[in-house]
Amino acid sequence: MASRKSKLVLMKIFSLFSVVRGYNIPVIALAQYLSAIFILDRERRALDVILDLNLFFIVLASSLTIASGYIINNFYDAQKDLINRPKKSMLDRLVSQGTKLQVYFALNLIVVLLAFLVSWRAVFFFSGYIFLIWFYSHKLKKYPIIGNLTAAFLAVLPFFGILMYFKNFYPEIYVHATFLYLLILVREMIKDLENLAGDLVSDYRTIPVIFGERTAKNIIATLIFISIIPVYYLIDVYDVGYMDIYFYAGMLVIIYFLLKLWKAESRADYLLLHNLLKFLIVSGVFSIVLIDPEVLVNGRNYLL
Repeated sequence: MASRKSKLVLMKIFSLFSVVRGYNIPVIALAQYLSAIFILDRERRALDVILDLNLFFIVLASSLTIASGYIINNFYDAQKDLINRPKKSMLDRLVSQGTKLQVYFALNLIVVLLAFLVSWRAVFFFSGYIFLIWFYSHKLKKYPIIGNLTAAFLAVLPFFGILMYFKNFYPEIYVHATFLYLLILVREMIKDLENLAGDLVSDYRTIPVIFGERTAKNIIATLIFISIIPVYYLIDVYDVGYMDIYFYAGMLVIIYFLLKLWKAESRADYLLLHNLLKFLIVSGVFSIVLIDPEVLVNGRNYLL
């Protein structure tokens, strides 16, 4: 009996991990730290940045806010996920809706307390972030264009949290953010194509639902071509060190993505495109190190 109870508890923990997408959050936290070390704080040693307690609170608050966002998003998407992701949905249902809401409010309370330890500005920032995630999950995501734009904005917002902390407003930071924003925006539209069946049943007014798959593909292709503009500036205008390698390789991935996009018809096809974009985004996170690899060894920002 005891082992059966323990197994159920473990399953519920795994279920909650699935709901908050615990596998995504460490990548975002790593991206924030790498951005801080290699882009935002170029004057201090890398170790000093890593040991910055206020930065740790901001990254932790961002991670918990994102986790709570996944919970409230899962809460509102329960019906749609039964159609689009039946296996994941069954796992997520091991934790009751009431428990999910309790964890959601507890996480948000912890976020506000962590922000309070940093500054009042951090409290306002994270309070606004929490509200925007709830409003998006409750209302905005059901509408075309505005839902996609908001989702992409919410995905890059944690980086503006650390940008406000360091107060280093380099132009190339906004160009990096623009490129990331466009990739995430394309990913959100691919997700709409991927989840078309569930969106139709749940009355979500996404671009594929209202205008059709072909129009959605045309918009995605246009956004991909627009994303080449910030890539040009990052390669030819600003100094991004060896990160040029990532952008050149990324262009090859994007060409392959466009070729697969026009042939895509099934949910499996769109899932492949989704994973291609996820790979491009995650590899971009690790490629931040290429801006100045010597930071980890010597120079003004040496680690040891």
